[in-house]
Amino acid sequence: MKKIIIVIFSLVFLSSNAIANAETLAKFDEWLNINGYHEYLDKESNNVRYFLDRSVCKDEIITQEYTTLKKCVGADGTIIPNSDLKFKKIYPNNLDIKINNKKLSGTNLAYHSNPNRDSLIYYLWKYSYRDRGSILKEFKSTNNSYDFKFNLIEDKYLKKQMKTKGILSYLYYQDGEVLIDEFSPKERLGEFLNNETKLYSMSMSKSVASYILGHAICEGYIDGVDARVNDWPLIKDSLYHNQKLINFLNMNTGDQKYIDEFEDGTSKLGAYEDRTIDSTMQKHFRGKNTKKSKDIYNYNGFVTHLIVNYVKFKTGEDYEKLYSKVFNDKVKIKHSILYSETSFQKKYGNGHSNISATRFDYLRIAKAIMDDYQNDTCVGKYLKEIHKRRIPKRYNKNKSEPEFNRTKSYGGQFHMDYPGLKNKVIFGMGGYGGNAILIDMENSRIVVLNSLHYNRGKYKYNVKKLLVDPIKNGK
Repeated sequence: MKKIIIVIFSLVFLSSNAIANAETLAKFDEWLNINGYHEYLDKESNNVRYFLDRSVCKDEIITQEYTTLKKCVGADGTIIPNSDLKFKKIYPNNLDIKINNKKLSGTNLAYHSNPNRDSLIYYLWKYSYRDRGSILKEFKSTNNSYDFKFNLIEDKYLKKQMKTKGILSYLYYQDGEVLIDEFSPKERLGEFLNNETKLYSMSMSKSVASYILGHAICEGYIDGVDARVNDWPLIKDSLYHNQKLINFLNMNTGDQKYIDEFEDGTSKLGAYEDRTIDSTMQKHFRGKNTKKSKDIYNYNGFVTHLIVNYVKFKTGEDYEKLYSKVFNDKVKIKHSILYSETSFQKKYGNGHSNISATRFDYLRIAKAIMDDYQNDTCVGKYLKEIHKRRIPKRYNKNKSEPEFNRTKSYGGQFHMDYPGLKNKVIFGMGGYGGNAILIDMENSRIVVLNSLHYNRGKYKYNVKKLLVDPIKNGK
């Protein structure tokens, strides 16, 4: 009976994945058609669908079939007759796309995979262009952006790496100037990129969450990194209750018995990213007699979720105001930022750390962090404190982070003490797929590398030459 249940569950899972992938591919085809990428379309196919020109509709209700319209409401509030509506042809793509179904239901490229270019195009769309309006909220910039100075030089080795790896963008900043500004070559992925493309942060956003927390402390919402988190009802009766905030920042809350993100690339908590803090607590912690284990480094995204939502809890109605102080007043972003938030109510812990930002806005974030540190502002003192309180990383032989994140210590949601950069104060931001930002706090050097894919083989870029050496030696 148990085997039958497992088989039935597997079939249902595979079937639901197939439906989800088909729907997502339909949206991908739509994007290719609308944006004029005609060379990637099969115009000889009989599988042509029709897409409603939504520009004529202020509001609309349509079924899953593009050709079946229920209602289109115009700008004046009246229903527009079907005879007046315009539909566009949607041709299917002609690409050889390999979707990863074994992990994350095809959400991310599997770490060990070696995708072809067609698959890279699809996943770039998924990360940067797919409409996820129900999850991603837009935070708009003001007309107060920081403008960089440029004194560009050529890096032939970088260009060679970008021809074969998953690197989307590379920026190098030194002493007030951008010295290197490179996109993926057009024939690789560059034709789909520009300076307004929003690139998904992956786990680099953990460090951004820490930076926001620093501002919450400096604005008086939270007492400091040694404040005990004992006033938040959502984590009551769990191992996280009454721990110091510095434990959350350093990923040493003693939760390794319940969450392990190095084990097959998944978490024992399951899909906590799609849930509220309240629902995850209810399912895995509340009433389960969970106990804190030894204080050791245990890298995981759930702790960052707790930080984000605790800041939201402590700031209350002022959270948006705090967000604006960070990104408009301090960072001075040029384009809007997309941040993750589930559709549930804020009181249940609906925040997520992930953001999407343009390549230069990532550089602006890194520069703001560096400026705070150098100018010894209140947030700068916070950054120095988390650097001072950093803890060693300890791995067993089966638990090693990818090379671009493989540092000796971790502090305040930043990777620290990079091999080859001894005696330097480096704050590192790292994310799945090879995304990395290294900030030399004392020598004013920053590398921002946005990447779509990274592994230990074909897609392993040269970490030493692209990340470590520029920070160590300058240009």
